[in-house]
Amino acid sequence: MSATATALLLTASCSGGATGPGSAGPGGGSQSSAPATPAPQIKISPAKGATAVRPDKKVVVTAAGGELGEVTVQAGGKSLEGEFDSGRTKWVSKGPLRPSEAYTVSVTATGQGGQATATSSFTTLEPTASQQLRIADITPNIKGETVGIGMPIMVRFSRPVGDKKTVERAMQVTPEKPVAGAWRWIDDSLAIYRPAKFWPAHQKVRFTASLAGVRAGKDVYGMRDYATTMKVGAAWISSVDTRTHQMVVRRDGKVVQKMAISAGKATTREYTTTNGVHLTMERGNPVTMISPGKKKGDPGYYKEIVNHAVRISNSGEYVHGAPWSVGSQGRANVSHGCVNARPDQAKWFYDNFHRGDVVKIVGTNRALEWNNGWGFWQMPFKQWKKGSALTAA
Repeated sequence: MSATATALLLTASCSGGATGPGSAGPGGGSQSSAPATPAPQIKISPAKGATAVRPDKKVVVTAAGGELGEVTVQAGGKSLEGEFDSGRTKWVSKGPLRPSEAYTVSVTATGQGGQATATSSFTTLEPTASQQLRIADITPNIKGETVGIGMPIMVRFSRPVGDKKTVERAMQVTPEKPVAGAWRWIDDSLAIYRPAKFWPAHQKVRFTASLAGVRAGKDVYGMRDYATTMKVGAAWISSVDTRTHQMVVRRDGKVVQKMAISAGKATTREYTTTNGVHLTMERGNPVTMISPGKKKGDPGYYKEIVNHAVRISNSGEYVHGAPWSVGSQGRANVSHGCVNARPDQAKWFYDNFHRGDVVKIVGTNRALEWNNGWGFWQMPFKQWKKGSALTAA
C-alpha cells in the first residue's frame, strides 16, 4: 500500500461513524443526556413528629430550587397566619402557637423541576397548672348590661404577669367611636383601661385578649383567647355641691332630676364626703352601714340599715335614701360621709343608675383618692398612661 493510501485510511478512521444522538461512540457505548432538574426541596420546622414545642416558637417553611405555593398550618380547625419573604422561598408564622394542640402542616412548591408537596405534624407544650395564665375576671362582663360613660375595663389575671409588655400588647380595646385610652397596671395581676376622656355615649366597646400561647413570663403561657363587648349608654352625670346641699342629674346634658341632699358633717376625716369624680359601682337595698373601726359601745358607734344605696367609693360613701334626714336635706350636712336624699328621689336614682355613671362632688376639703373604689378619673391621663408597660418601655 502506498503512503497516500495509508493517509486516507487514517483520515477516514478519525472522522468516520454516525454523529446523531444516541449513536455509538468509541468503545461502542451510548452518549449520556443532561441530568434532569430536581423538584424543589421543602423543609419544615418544627420537625415532623416533634412534641412539647414551645408556643412562642415560629413555624418556618423553606423551599430550595423553587417558590412556595400554598402553606397551611392548622390546629383545632383554626389556621395559623404567616408571611412569605420577597422571593417566596420562605414562610414564617405570625403570632404564638396554641398550647396543648396538634398541628398539621401542608406545603406546595413549584420550580423548573416541577411541583413538590410536603406534609408534617407536631404537638405543642401542655403547660402545667403553674405555667398557665388565664383571665380570672373581666369587669364589666354581665351579658346585656349597659354601663356609664366613665366605666373602666378591669382585667384580673389568674397569676402574676411577668412579661407585662407582651401581655398588654395582646389586649385590644376597640370602641365604635374612637377615643384615646391606655392601660395601667395596678399590680402584677390587675390591669385597668380607661380613655383619656369619658367614653362617647351610645356605643359599643369591644375588648379582646389574644392570649393563647403568649409567653407571659418564664415558662408561663396564656391558655386561651378572650373577647367581650360592653354597651355604653347615655351620659349620666350627677353634680353634687355640698355647700348648696344640692344634686343635679343630667342625661346627655339635659337636667332630668334635682335633689336636695345632705352630705358628710365633716367633724372627722371619716365623716367628710370626698371631692372629685366618682363612679357608681354597685347597689343594695337595703345595705347595713356600720361605723368603721368601732365596736358597739364605743363613742360614735352606729349601725344603720339604709334603703336604695348606690356605692360611689370603697371608703363607705353611697348615694342613698334617708327619711331621718329629710329636715336637713337641702339645708345642712349631717351624714357620716354619704350623700343622702329623700326616699323617693333616692329610689329614682337607684332605679336609673348604671355601673360607671359619673358623680362629681365639690365643696369639701377631702379629695377622693384615685384608687379609692373606681376613682380612676382623679388621676390625670398623662400620669395614668405612665402605668402602661408599653408606654413605660
